[in-house]
This record gives sequence, C-alpha cells and structure tokens, in this order.
Amino acid sequence: MAALLAKEKALHVSRAHREAYVIGADQTLALGSKIFAKAEDRAQARAQLKFMCGCTHNLHSAVTVAKGDEILFESISTARMTMRPLNDVQVEAYLDLAGEAATASVGGYQLEGAGVHLFERIEGDYFTILGLPLLPLLNFLRGLGLAPLP
Repeated sequence: MAALLAKEKALHVSRAHREAYVIGADQTLALGSKIFAKAEDRAQARAQLKFMCGCTHNLHSAVTVAKGDEILFESISTARMTMRPLNDVQVEAYLDLAGEAATASVGGYQLEGAGVHLFERIEGDYFTILGLPLLPLLNFLRGLGLAPLP
C-alpha cells in the first residue's frame, strides 16, 4: 500500500510538471492484519498506542521518482519496531510529553522525538522509520547527477 501511495503521489504531481523529477513518498504501519492511519485526536492516539504496547509492528516506507507519465525509480523498505509494554499511566505521560506529535504521525509517535521512549527494540534503517528510504533514493539521484555529492 505504501508503494502504491508513493507512486500515485509522484505521478499526480509529475503530470502537472512534466519536465520535473518528482519524488513521492508514503508510509504505512501494520501490526498483523491491522493497518494504522494518523490518529484524529488524543483518544485515538491512546487507543493505537495501547494496541501496540508490547508488540512488534512494521513500518513500510516507499519512495517513487517520476517524470511525466514515467516511473523512473521505486523503492520500499521495512523497519520492525518493538514497543515496550506500557501501563495506562505511562501512555498518558507519553501523550502529555508528545503533545500534537501524537496525532501528526502514523502510530502516534515520532522516533526522532519523545516517541523513542516507547521502544525496546528497533530493526531497520533510520530513514525508513522517518518515512523516506533516503539512502536508495540518494543513490538513484547520484546516478542521474542530481545529488550534490558524486
């Protein structure tokens, strides 16, 4: 799903800007067969966090580069995130600390902020967790001579 969303974003913009290289990216979070979206409010963020406590979920991040109607590059990567068991008091303390960030990201956390406190194990690339498989994208862009360093 992340790959499809990234592709559609890139194509949508690239059709309006046919000579530009357009980057589209997206991320999904799945725990078993359940797929998460950004929480609409604190109550939904709380419910998502409580569902994930003590479990391992997957973050799937995808990036696509398009030009006109053509897909030039696609990459998807997955990070496995194991959330530590948390009680209700800890979840509320996290939500207080995170503030609006709890509804700004899928899963209710941002690893680069207070969300790091929620985890006991992380497997995968940091940029995948942030939502953009940056290393493969940069490698592709360097091949086109579009990255600042050779």
